[in-house]
Amino acid sequence: MVALSPSYRDAALNSLAGSEVDVLVIGGGVVGAGCALDAVTRGLTVGLVEARDFASGTSSRSSKLIHGGLRYLEMLDFGLVREALRERGLILQRLAPHLARPVRFLYPLKHRGWERLYAGAGVTLYDTMAFSGAGSGVPHHRHLTRRGALRACPALRGDSLVGALQYYDAQVDDARHTMFLARTAAAYGAHVVSRTEVVAFLREGERVTGVRVNDLEHDRTYEIRAQQVINATGVWTDETQSLVGERGQFHVRASKGIHLVVPRDRIQSSTGLILRTASSVLFVIPWGRHWIVGTTDTDWALDKAHPAASSKDIDYLLTEVNKVLSRPLERADVQGVYAGLRPLLSGESESTSKLSREHTVASPVPGLVVVAGGKYTTYRVMARDAVDACVHSLARSVPRCVTDRVPLLGADGYPALWNRRGLLASSSGLHVARVEHLLGRYGSLTTELLDLIGEDPDLGRPIEGADDYLRAEFVYAAAAEGARHLVDVLTRRTRISIETFDRGVVAAPAAAELMGRVLGWTAEQRDREVENYRLRVEAERASQEQQDDETADAARLGAPDVVPVRLS
Repeated sequence: MVALSPSYRDAALNSLAGSEVDVLVIGGGVVGAGCALDAVTRGLTVGLVEARDFASGTSSRSSKLIHGGLRYLEMLDFGLVREALRERGLILQRLAPHLARPVRFLYPLKHRGWERLYAGAGVTLYDTMAFSGAGSGVPHHRHLTRRGALRACPALRGDSLVGALQYYDAQVDDARHTMFLARTAAAYGAHVVSRTEVVAFLREGERVTGVRVNDLEHDRTYEIRAQQVINATGVWTDETQSLVGERGQFHVRASKGIHLVVPRDRIQSSTGLILRTASSVLFVIPWGRHWIVGTTDTDWALDKAHPAASSKDIDYLLTEVNKVLSRPLERADVQGVYAGLRPLLSGESESTSKLSREHTVASPVPGLVVVAGGKYTTYRVMARDAVDACVHSLARSVPRCVTDRVPLLGADGYPALWNRRGLLASSSGLHVARVEHLLGRYGSLTTELLDLIGEDPDLGRPIEGADDYLRAEFVYAAAAEGARHLVDVLTRRTRISIETFDRGVVAAPAAAELMGRVLGWTAEQRDREVENYRLRVEAERASQEQQDDETADAARLGAPDVVPVRLS
């Protein structure tokens, strides 16, 4: 099994610099990683470069839902909804059953008669579209009386509904799913490298023939030649295009969405919620021992690497969700906050909630393909269309896309291991709940973590400050999942940064010590990583006390970006 280890990274960079690839992908988010997997499974030679960490932008800061989007159905965007529901079925049942799972939602009805008919017809169509695609993978919707709805969600105020609809969608840990896409692409032969920034495009006349990159870990520059280059940089699409010196055929606008994370006991419910707001919808999403509450939808023109949630954003979400809760949430209940940017194709509307979630693929100059827009759920379709555009310009026959039949690493054998989880617990000495946790994050690769624990039983203990995660997970993240820095593990390989009230500060020293064993950090490097993370948390907390985007952005930028590990 290919591990995204430090030695793999060095070898991948050297390979990319040493020969021309068929397709080079810029951007390690879900679409870029999807492009790499699509291209390599067609038999093409492939490279992927990411300036930060895999999924460090939008792809780790979503609502973590794999869904068709009921609100797009109401906007009569039937094609987008049908396509997204087909992808939901594929992810749940074939591509990533170890990472995705069904999630139940309650939609409270406020009006008698007409609303049940109207909303019920919409959810019926939603379920019908799902079953007509790749198969649903989730149960059918149900109608509930007011009493039935309050039994499922006692936290609701009695006067906030007259009945409800219960329906199902799916959720996934977006950052882990994206990392698994990149690692699966590597397993099929792609060279995937993080912390490698594109600083220029190589040209032969009009044609793009590759890129010049800076290895941010070691401050080395490489030239990578490619027959075709894919720009899959999401909200950075326009900035990447500017390096080509050509005016893009479309522009990408960033919309900020923030989410709150609160402990599970703050909202007494066995189901998630979907609520209408004046401009959009609000989700209350079950997330392990927590709830995710979101999202907002506002224009953002400030720093794209670290979008900031303001106090105004947080108050808005609390105000909206408290309209239906019998016991209101308070600021003190908020464990974590995260903000992400949606890449929307720019339109004439002033409201970002009205901008298109459709995607576009274009080739502004020979040798370069740009893919932008879309939504997380349809990443595979976006990747297919982008690689199709590349293939059209290659002077040979290339097979069609097969990623609808390529499970991610960890998927094969997962159902059998899940059924054997009791036996795995007995043989490893772990509680069955710990084994279930590992299976839901690693699938059949769980055996690799159990092997680590077998060699060093101390790795089977929980990490200090974050009892949900085992020490082995931090070693494995650095050894096999491409984590280069402490922030990579605390915010993306795990979700400690949003799942603990201290935002991961308590776990940071132990996590750095475990990662340092793999990455060869000195004591000074470990201390620098811990201090950098502490300053990041401090800056995020400060930004969340500010009243507007500008002051929140300034506060968030008060922390230095991650310090590359310089090897002597």
